[in-house]
Amino acid sequence: MSEGDGDEPRYHVDGEVVPASAATVSVEDRGFAYGDAAFETMRAYGGEVFRWDDHAARLADTCETLGLDHGLADTELKSRVDETLAANDFEDAYLKLSITRGVQPGTLDPRPAVDPTVVVIAKPLPRGGVDSEPVHDGPAALQTTKTRKPSSRALPADAKTHNYLNGILARLELRVTGADEALMLDPEGNVAEGATANLFFADGTALKTPSLDGPILPGVTRRTVIEIAEEEGIPVEEGTYAPDAVREADEVFLTNSTWEVRPVATVDGIAVDGDGEGVAGPLTTLLSRLFDRRVEEEYYDGERL
Repeated sequence: MSEGDGDEPRYHVDGEVVPASAATVSVEDRGFAYGDAAFETMRAYGGEVFRWDDHAARLADTCETLGLDHGLADTELKSRVDETLAANDFEDAYLKLSITRGVQPGTLDPRPAVDPTVVVIAKPLPRGGVDSEPVHDGPAALQTTKTRKPSSRALPADAKTHNYLNGILARLELRVTGADEALMLDPEGNVAEGATANLFFADGTALKTPSLDGPILPGVTRRTVIEIAEEEGIPVEEGTYAPDAVREADEVFLTNSTWEVRPVATVDGIAVDGDGEGVAGPLTTLLSRLFDRRVEEEYYDGERL
């Protein structure tokens, strides 16, 4: 870091690494004005981004949905992410890569020509892998919210954009009970996902998760957990489920890039599996350990195995 920066984090803004205090964008940027931007939340282990290719592909899909032709190759975006990690001397970190349509003042209609704003931020996290400490605050309390996920015909669920108002409204509802995460339903009243996480549950017959046919974000950690379960011969079912199926489940857990696998202790105040202790069930524990093992092998050369 340059003289005077102290321990201030450094971010990547439009091709330059700058101190966090200097990391600014225009008030006329469409990402600020309208939420007209794509982003990916990622996690770095041992200096490498977890499943970068999957994140890059999802980012490209979001940009295609938005009609945002930013003109940057995946290799260039990856270089900016790597430079951000290096500038902060981070091995293990939270990362957010955002691409907006840039400064286009005056009208709601996006202009065809795009001069994108590209920002990468990073924050340190504990080491992942085997014997790692979870980033979350323990088993979650899950609460069904009145705020529902919109139909993908209204707002494409597979597009990860800066417009997070739907999830924010759901999270605001949690203030009444102090729950950790929202259990959001689709327009028909079926289970969809959390405000920031995908949902899994088990009932003794299979590991179940809402299908991507509904308004569900195709989570990278979600996909990893499904792959691990299938490799272990655990039946996996992607389907349509009523809220009672989750409330009555033997095990429930959430997944996202930061939390990895987070067990759920209660659903709408009902203890999962009736014990009320918030202890992860055997399947949740197994999948969490196998996830940690995969991270250990791929990103830390199996140091703790």
